[in-house]
Amino acid sequence: MTSLDELPLRDDLRGLTPYGAPQAPLPVALNVNENTHPVPDDVAAQIVADVAVALQEVNRYPDREFTRLREGFATYLGHGLRPEQIWAGNGSNEVLQHVLQAFGGPRRTAFGFAPTYSMYPLISQGTGARWIAGRRNADYTIDAADAAAQVAAVDPDIVILCAPNNPTGTPLGLDVVEAVYDVARGVVIVDEAYQEFAPKDAPSALTLLEGRPRLAVSRTMSKAFAFAGARVGYLAADPVFIDALRLVRLPYHLSALTQAAATAALRNSGTMLRMVDEIVVQRDRITTGLARLGYQPHESWSNFVLFGGVDDPRATWQALYDRGVLIRDIGIPGHLRVSAGTEPETSAFLDAMASIGSAA
Repeated sequence: MTSLDELPLRDDLRGLTPYGAPQAPLPVALNVNENTHPVPDDVAAQIVADVAVALQEVNRYPDREFTRLREGFATYLGHGLRPEQIWAGNGSNEVLQHVLQAFGGPRRTAFGFAPTYSMYPLISQGTGARWIAGRRNADYTIDAADAAAQVAAVDPDIVILCAPNNPTGTPLGLDVVEAVYDVARGVVIVDEAYQEFAPKDAPSALTLLEGRPRLAVSRTMSKAFAFAGARVGYLAADPVFIDALRLVRLPYHLSALTQAAATAALRNSGTMLRMVDEIVVQRDRITTGLARLGYQPHESWSNFVLFGGVDDPRATWQALYDRGVLIRDIGIPGHLRVSAGTEPETSAFLDAMASIGSAA
């Protein structure tokens, strides 16, 4: 059988491994930051009805500019955003890939503060850009002055700021975004995939878009909207920034069925987001429960909790697996990460952790 090494693969891709978390048919899967709550029945019925209508014209290409969907996103985000300031793709990863294709590429650099979302370097490398990792404080926070100094020293073409950060859940102050933007020569992307799980009074980087044409804020429907399987991500920026992304997108990249489903979900955003409050309750319950067991949960504004004090992450991961609970070993020494699920899923996780024993 031919091996990958025998194919004429690009030199810069040799030795890389594809992104992917372990998948296993366990009763409680809390390893990939999904929203484990199902779409409410009444909303699901509306989505099905709208998709059925779209199917009647599926022999034709979809609206290339996904006009209704952009209008829906602009309304949902607020802040005076207009449809021409909105972009969307098949998940926020594709949206970020469009950014890297438009502003990155060979002999260009992308920069972010590690540890952060593991797809950033993979998308960068896949589009030919060089990924450079900056440093965070010991508690995974970022200081505005230090962040600006690091960006100025590297002078990257693209800066990606994850707010709140994945995999740590750490909040990011808008002062960091402003400081980084002021010293950056290239574009600055604020990835707000988990923004809906932050405190309700936490300001979004969307408030900084006016007068900053090199700034973009990306979001996803995968988390708060329980739409991970639909693959819909989106971005807000200056209209000229959006024009740049048109240069690299594939023709008709959002199917008519995807557009119909996402538009229906956005129309019911109030109902869809009611589950966010419950997820936050379970997240905080996880934090409290882990602390009582002697572990060290980090502050999280997301739908997951990173916790330290794990003597042997692999052994603890396996012990949970054997008890029917799947979480994530993300490679940070002494740490594991768990998603906040439903109340029964959270109980199952905490009971499993208690049965393993307290942290040393």
